[in-house]
Amino acid sequence: MKKIEAIVQSEVSKQVVNAIRNIGIEGVTLIQSLGQGEGERPKIGGRQIEFNSTDVVMTVIPDSKVREIIADTQEDEVISIIKKNGRVGKIFVSQILRAVDIASEEEGESTI
Repeated sequence: MKKIEAIVQSEVSKQVVNAIRNIGIEGVTLIQSLGQGEGERPKIGGRQIEFNSTDVVMTVIPDSKVREIIADTQEDEVISIIKKNGRVGKIFVSQILRAVDIASEEEGESTI
């Protein structure tokens, strides 16, 4: 099993999630966030925030994290869909060693 996490612009997150669901993957988590990637930030758009009352002030842009746990065989297809629909952002892939459904106590790929 793999965990795919993609950080995409908020305005395309719905498009990414719908495209993933169109191939039969229903379990998708969408997290709204504010972030700053590497590089220069545009002077227009975004907003400045102060983090935990410290001296760290950064210009952030709304983005979304799309997360899904998938079978190993779906990895390339899901990455392709995110790249096509997300346009800008990052994709991270992690190996899932174990999955457990708390209610049924079922384990393995059938829990996803």
